[in-house]
Amino acid sequence: MHRNDRLALQRIDRLAGDRLPPALYRETAPLTITAWEVPGEPVPFAEAIRQTYDPVSVGVAWGRPWGTVWFHVTGSVPASWRGTSGTRPELVVDLGFDASGPGFQAEALVFRPDGSIVKAIEPRNASVPVEGDEIDLWIEAAGNPSVAGTFTFAATPLGDRRTAGDEPIYRLRRLELGLLDETVWELQQDIWTLRGLVDQLEPNRTRHARVLAALGRAVDAVDPDDVTGTAEAGRGELRAVLAAPASASSHQLTAVGHAHIDSAWLWPIRETVRKVARTFSNVLDLIRTEDDFVFAASSAQQYAWMKEHYPELFGRMKDAVAAGRFAPVGGMWVESDTNMPGSEALARQFVEGKRFFLEEFGVEPLEVWLPDSFGYSAALPQIIRAAGSRWFLTQKISWNETNRMPHHTFLWEGIDGTRVFTHFPPVDTYNSELSAAELALAERQFAEKADASHSLVPFGWGDGGGGPTREMIAAARRTADLEGSPRVHLGSPSQFFSEAEAEYSDPPVWSGELYLEYHRGTYSAQARTKRGNRRSEHLLRAAELWATLDTVRTGAAYPAERLRSLWQTVLLHQFHDILPGTSIAWVHQEAEATYARVAAELQEIIDTALRSLTGEGDRQLTANAAPMSLAGAPALAVADEASVLPVVPEPDGDGWAFRHERFHWAIDARGLVVGAVDLTTGRELIDPAFPGGVLQLFRDTPREWDAWNIDAEDGALGTTLTDADEVVVDGADLVVRRRFGASELEQRYRVDPFSGALEVALRLEWRERQKMLKIAFPLRVRGERTESEIQFGHLSRPVHANTTWDAAKFETVAHRWIRVVEGDYGVAVANDSSYGHDVQRAPGPDGGARTVARVTLVRAPLFPDPEADQGAHEFRLSVLPAATVAGAIGEGLRLNLPPFAVQGAGEVAPLLTVDDPGVIVEAVKLADDGSGDVIVRLYEALGSARSAQLTAGFATSTVTQTDLLERGIEPTALRASSGTVRLDLSPFQLVTLRLAR
Repeated sequence: MHRNDRLALQRIDRLAGDRLPPALYRETAPLTITAWEVPGEPVPFAEAIRQTYDPVSVGVAWGRPWGTVWFHVTGSVPASWRGTSGTRPELVVDLGFDASGPGFQAEALVFRPDGSIVKAIEPRNASVPVEGDEIDLWIEAAGNPSVAGTFTFAATPLGDRRTAGDEPIYRLRRLELGLLDETVWELQQDIWTLRGLVDQLEPNRTRHARVLAALGRAVDAVDPDDVTGTAEAGRGELRAVLAAPASASSHQLTAVGHAHIDSAWLWPIRETVRKVARTFSNVLDLIRTEDDFVFAASSAQQYAWMKEHYPELFGRMKDAVAAGRFAPVGGMWVESDTNMPGSEALARQFVEGKRFFLEEFGVEPLEVWLPDSFGYSAALPQIIRAAGSRWFLTQKISWNETNRMPHHTFLWEGIDGTRVFTHFPPVDTYNSELSAAELALAERQFAEKADASHSLVPFGWGDGGGGPTREMIAAARRTADLEGSPRVHLGSPSQFFSEAEAEYSDPPVWSGELYLEYHRGTYSAQARTKRGNRRSEHLLRAAELWATLDTVRTGAAYPAERLRSLWQTVLLHQFHDILPGTSIAWVHQEAEATYARVAAELQEIIDTALRSLTGEGDRQLTANAAPMSLAGAPALAVADEASVLPVVPEPDGDGWAFRHERFHWAIDARGLVVGAVDLTTGRELIDPAFPGGVLQLFRDTPREWDAWNIDAEDGALGTTLTDADEVVVDGADLVVRRRFGASELEQRYRVDPFSGALEVALRLEWRERQKMLKIAFPLRVRGERTESEIQFGHLSRPVHANTTWDAAKFETVAHRWIRVVEGDYGVAVANDSSYGHDVQRAPGPDGGARTVARVTLVRAPLFPDPEADQGAHEFRLSVLPAATVAGAIGEGLRLNLPPFAVQGAGEVAPLLTVDDPGVIVEAVKLADDGSGDVIVRLYEALGSARSAQLTAGFATSTVTQTDLLERGIEPTALRASSGTVRLDLSPFQLVTLRLAR
């Protein structure tokens, strides 16, 4: 008979799709079902079972958006089923699942009558084991709406409780007992594996023909009228091709069970708590039945939720961790964004994450696990090493839209020279099903295949949770040694990294940031969330400093637990869909309220400490928590209030002028900056034809992923807002009011009397849609590069777009400042809450002599929050000519950690001083072990080696260098510690010191 592969495949697909599924359960039996709808937010099991339940039946409509319905099911396993070989009874459920993936729609958690958890019900994992002959189960069903649908990015009301609606959105399709035919199920797995393999094999090779022929024989062997009786015969036809071993050179894949669970995204934080419980219960059920299966989960926060809300489940997790089957990974509090968290915040992600895992499990993860964050800071390698970790994993860089990363296994080098062994799974997903297509892709793409043979594949339903399934485990077993496929073995991340590092002793090096050429809009979406984060980070810094000083000087109790709790709250909100602004409205509404609460509590801690330190009195003082002198106040101290005259705007022709001893600033009648003279050099930095402080409104209609992306094309579709409704003088401020579209803006110019920087304070009522607002400063500077503040240092980026790698960085991230550099001259642009920037050569043939620096203020995407950024905003920015890096750092600190007035009896000397302005003290706190030792975290900030002396303002016995977790290490910077502490730091080196009192 002549071969026709297309027809043969159609027969196979018909068997797999139409003949086998109806035969999967030999028989079914009904159950008694009652239900109770929770009137508001979810309630614990103990409360739910006390309610009155009403009879319902299959077909009932249930589930308001974000609502919860509890189903109680009872019944008995039919006597005729008991003892039937090759079968087992299961609870089979269909909550009304739609085409959305697992984790993006209805889910449920199943409880026994004693409140212990059996497992979860998910769209592709909807069976529950039956224990004994009597069924008595409670099902907590979550009516989570499918916010994303099929990811068309259409605006939806479902992400906000106020607009999501009250009508049921699901219909119960199935809730019954089924007698699973284990042979039919195994045949399904055989066919799924081999059918997928056929598509990856070359059609003209022997293996393709033989696998296809075996599948054809299996179709012939399975009688559609008696699948149960003939399934074993079908399996028999496939045994030989399943037993054929892989080639000696086949790629090796370590398959790690995983379920990337976003700590908030298209669901609120409270629902994540339940998602984690559902996923982890599924995993524990698999661990019970699959001997060599290992599951890896990151995010200490998610484990902490289980400890708090599901202690019985957490106890089983601890047992599984001890057995090596449940692997805590990552060592961070959450899988945070790494671009925007500040220096100390990113360090605390590791401190809090690792400390939790050590305290609860006695386990210290050595691999940093961040598959889905949106680019990776060049400071991260040093932070990873300082936290005691060794390895780094991500997958997200495969999303680059322009350039492909040249490596999958390599050494990643940070700004200080630290290198970390890094792996990008070439399978290009962290939600693998272990399909033949995915496995083949991993082998094809693995860039290091000439020298290495090993990659990692995370498998399991993720993003919204769900985790691995028994079908995925079956796929791993069938591809452990299968001709035509990479070899797959189940294992742990630490096993993979140990083996890969040993195999590949001289990997290539990638130096600098891992910039994601995608999702650039995350630097600016949901501006109020970003402002809350920035404010919280600096208040935490000040609270720890003043509380430490108060304890050391007066013996006051240090609020360690309050501070730790507040840190954990802020760290949670740095999760990579909260801080980046890519979650539903519910999440960001809660975030803004949480940041307000955090600010109030931290301000109370600060006020209490300063009252104690300064004493009762009416002396006017200035408290400066910054690590350098600001507003006349010394660093880290409380001093007499400095007396300085404000710089007042004066009439000047058709506009106004600010005259400072260092700079003259000119503002025209439109409220635009038309002059900036550096009086030291006589240099004019503004061309009046291209004024500064200009607001520019751009179209913001990305091709996809609205809140996430900014498209380069939209950068050419902008309007410059030059018209002013009013320009008036208000004290030392020049106030400009503008209206555009449906929005209103107040722009206040002032000049800092100490630095001479021009400050721009903005109050915006934003009512635009699918628009983006930037503020631009065209400078008469031939910018060669920009220096952008990142954690524990800064990063240089070229201004030109010579290569596709350069051009792709048309929107970049920075913390408190950027510095446009021309030779030995620089202009700093600082901000108090923004992260998105773009710096470009000016357009036109003579544009190379001008550089345009812009800060992105707000956006207005429609998905996933159609009300994103609508309403009131505040921003502060400043421009400082003739700025060194130290000057740029000072401007950033002035805007973000400004000295403030206090009243008291007298000054407070600093707790410590450092004699070199290039060494920045990042944190001062008491040791986490309760010893009373003082912890000082500092870094070299200018990018060159230097020596410095640190002098403590209190008696010390010993000084030791530690890692981030305050564990002693071999000193690399500490050279002498008797009396004055001497430090020798390499460029951008991060150092933590323990000063014993």
